[in-house]
Amino acid sequence: MTVSHSRLPYLATAAALGVSLTAMTGTSQAATEWDMPTPYGDRTFHTVNIREFTEDVREATDGELDITVHSNGSLIGHAEIKNSVRRGIVPMGEVIMSRLANENPIFEVDSVPYLAASYEEAWTLWEASREIIAEELQKQGLRLLFTVPWPPQGIYTNQAIESGDDLKNLSMRAYNTASERIAQLVGAVPTQVEVPDIPTAFSTGRVEAMITSPATGADTKAWDYLNHFNHAQLWLPKNMIIVSEKAFSRLPEASQQALLEAAAEAETRGWEMSRQETDDAIAVLEENGITVTEPSEALAETLKEVGDTMTEEWVERAGEQGQMILDAYRSARE
Repeated sequence: MTVSHSRLPYLATAAALGVSLTAMTGTSQAATEWDMPTPYGDRTFHTVNIREFTEDVREATDGELDITVHSNGSLIGHAEIKNSVRRGIVPMGEVIMSRLANENPIFEVDSVPYLAASYEEAWTLWEASREIIAEELQKQGLRLLFTVPWPPQGIYTNQAIESGDDLKNLSMRAYNTASERIAQLVGAVPTQVEVPDIPTAFSTGRVEAMITSPATGADTKAWDYLNHFNHAQLWLPKNMIIVSEKAFSRLPEASQQALLEAAAEAETRGWEMSRQETDDAIAVLEENGITVTEPSEALAETLKEVGDTMTEEWVERAGEQGQMILDAYRSARE
């Protein structure tokens, strides 16, 4: 093939551009930069744990994988994080697992009252459900990296609760379907109240009880409007960290392994941080005059009955997958 002299400058420029693009591509592969949205503030132990996780990844890959955490919903709102990862807008993110319950009830297994009422039980339940949940995410091109629970949910009131009868006819704050159902089953009156309105609702008598964690009570200075917390440990909802399978597959094998190893460490560390957060928050409640109690036998029996009913309702919604999780969980506890 003969090339005219007039085309030589063009070909030389094209060749040079090709070398430049190759160099740029090599550079971008050598230092992959990811953005990671999270819903919670920098002081939240979940965010602290995630920042340590990303630093571990950066260190293990010698900076070849650099993950920037965007906390407090500053990049993408909580409701959109999962779909943003699925659609490739961001490569990874954090979301509370039960938020996906409308897609599949298995995602709310950690929010069924009294199914798992301690950190030990919550971990056993997680091990029983992890594979099925991971497979469900995989169908959407998502890889589950790790989960970390929030402190367990308890009951706040202005008087001691000795039995289920003490909850009857109380106005109980409801913030989702589960909390509304609990109120109904114990004979309380479910009342919709947003978080900013809780102090006023208690002060005016519009609300007389609520279910939330010791950490939330400490953060919102619950001692300003109530004086009792029953550490019932109704459930331990979890946050999960997910990554796009497509983005993960593009990483060099060494970076993939580093990411998975850092995730395993972050899960172990995060569960311990959650335990510590629970202890610290309960101490803060007590220091500020709130009486902290454990459920009496009578109250525990009532809560167990509520849990059994809601477990049956959950399995009915979750179908075969739910039954598999429940069977595995019960078998592991025997």
